[in-house]
Amino acid sequence: MRTQDRVKVNQVAEAIAASQQYLLSIQNLAGYWWAELESNVTITAEVVLLHKIWGTDQARPLHKVEAYLRQEQRQHGGWELYYGDGGELSTSVEAYMALRLLGVPATDPAMIRAQAFILQRGGISKTRIFTKLHLALIGCYNWRGIPSLPAWVMLLPKAFPVNIYEMSSWARCSTVPLLIVCDRKPVFITNPTINLDQLYVEGIDQVRWELPQSGDWTDLFLTLDHGFKLAESLNLVPLRQEGIKAAEKWILERQEATGDWGGIIPAMLNSMLALRCLDYHPNDPIVERGLQAIDNFEIETENSYRVQPCISPVWDTAWAMRALVESGFAPDHPAVVKAGEWLLQKQILDYGDWAVKNRQGKPGAWAFEFDNRFYPDVDDSAVVVMALHVAKLPNEKIKQAAIGRALNWIASMQCKPGGWAAFDLDNDQNWLNSIPYGDLKAMIDPNTADVTARVVEMLGACNLAIDSDNLERSLSYLLREQETEGCWFGRWGVNYIYGTSGVLSALALIDPQRHKLSIERGAAWLVGCQNPDGGWGETCRSYDDPSLKGKGNSTASQTAWALIGLLAAGEATGKLALEAIERGIGYLVATQQPDGTWFEADFTGTGFPCHFYLKYHMYQQYFPLMALGRYQKVIYNLT
Repeated sequence: MRTQDRVKVNQVAEAIAASQQYLLSIQNLAGYWWAELESNVTITAEVVLLHKIWGTDQARPLHKVEAYLRQEQRQHGGWELYYGDGGELSTSVEAYMALRLLGVPATDPAMIRAQAFILQRGGISKTRIFTKLHLALIGCYNWRGIPSLPAWVMLLPKAFPVNIYEMSSWARCSTVPLLIVCDRKPVFITNPTINLDQLYVEGIDQVRWELPQSGDWTDLFLTLDHGFKLAESLNLVPLRQEGIKAAEKWILERQEATGDWGGIIPAMLNSMLALRCLDYHPNDPIVERGLQAIDNFEIETENSYRVQPCISPVWDTAWAMRALVESGFAPDHPAVVKAGEWLLQKQILDYGDWAVKNRQGKPGAWAFEFDNRFYPDVDDSAVVVMALHVAKLPNEKIKQAAIGRALNWIASMQCKPGGWAAFDLDNDQNWLNSIPYGDLKAMIDPNTADVTARVVEMLGACNLAIDSDNLERSLSYLLREQETEGCWFGRWGVNYIYGTSGVLSALALIDPQRHKLSIERGAAWLVGCQNPDGGWGETCRSYDDPSLKGKGNSTASQTAWALIGLLAAGEATGKLALEAIERGIGYLVATQQPDGTWFEADFTGTGFPCHFYLKYHMYQQYFPLMALGRYQKVIYNLT
């Protein structure tokens, strides 16, 4: 081995040790890892609105939200959907609303800049439906411009082509409470009361309170909406009270003992709004638990207060475990064992909403959050299985039984096209994304390449088996999903780098010689989009503009994904893209900070493509460690 190679190996070993030490230093005493899940400012703004509506704002340090929102405002006057996007209209309107509710006058210099940005982008009339809905709650928008959601939707039978279980889990648990809110169409008086008339480009007296036309077949839904609104005005909505009662019952049944609904803030906020419309008292135990659950998502510092859209302890813990073991920790290291036993305790043994369409499956999955009995997901479950597989726990029989339960559940969730979705089975009626209410285009949860790849990787990594025909269907699905350039779409991570890394990791473990051409094409695509600094990066804009596939500023997490994919491809085909890999490793080593961490400002997680993005603060930690650990093993094998 040459001296310079030895130095490089030593640098990698030092980087691994520093990263491992950092992860150990932030492990919770209970065994789990958990870091911030950051989104745009709308989540926090909507929490401010909720507390103003309930009158519970004085019991919380919401005055600190002002500092947070001011900090997040950019020079152009607006607020961003994701880092560096140039500002986004709906996000900016909601931030402006929250600052006004917090008592900041419209004459404040920051507000003047924000108003100019908002008007330049088209004003309130051009915002998304959910922004308009929140404004309607306090009289800053007219309910006539909000899509009608008739409560009788709750009464449509499960066998009917249209029912709430044809919506994605996140749309369902957010929509059911809105059936109550949209029926009541409340206008709440807040302290202070505000108006946002100055944010209408056309002037408040010229606003057309109507849904935008598309000029295609989807305008049929506008005709239906006119009919629904006419029925409301004449008080001729069928089964109205029955629908309201069914929605209320559904909400109460799905509240966790901890107060959560669905494990996500939108579902929690909407459920609390529904209870407010039904005149629940602030001291009602259900309300108190709901408010406490929202408080549990907050991050308060000395000078600021913000709210996360969700929390990710199960996901973070499973990946941290895998990264530690794959970078050299013993499978029975105390930190690994403690994390593994914590994960075993979090296995969900209750039936959830998934069982409505999946009549065969039995419980045994994991969710993303601390508590979310009704909505475990395939992606988390597959990663947890792989984490448990590499750990050696005191009671291996219990571990294997837990893995067996999870495998059976995952197998039962395979969709008709051959892949897997996140939360539901065959949740793929794409026309639902065309209804006026669904302008985030996230009404369904179809199978995707990245989740499918995770399952296939789990099968190969853990030597697990499902029916051979079903395995063949999943592999065929992945091959069909490969883009012409050789990459794969990433639904839950940004974007094609994420998807390609996952699929390469999967195909490399299941009959790789058969898939050699597809693997080589995927690896070649990754090599082709490496940045001059040796790293990889991809902007969130690649969801809107496919010409930006694999293009963006280098980040630690995306560089790690590319390296993981290239290392898997190289081992599978015998063609290791060593130069590209070493440049990528060099980027990770060079950008590691003295405390063993990495930092990236960019959002590399995806909530809803084109509309909602996330920054997992742990992504920049455990994925680089995993990449370095896998590289170290490859180098040892070569020498």
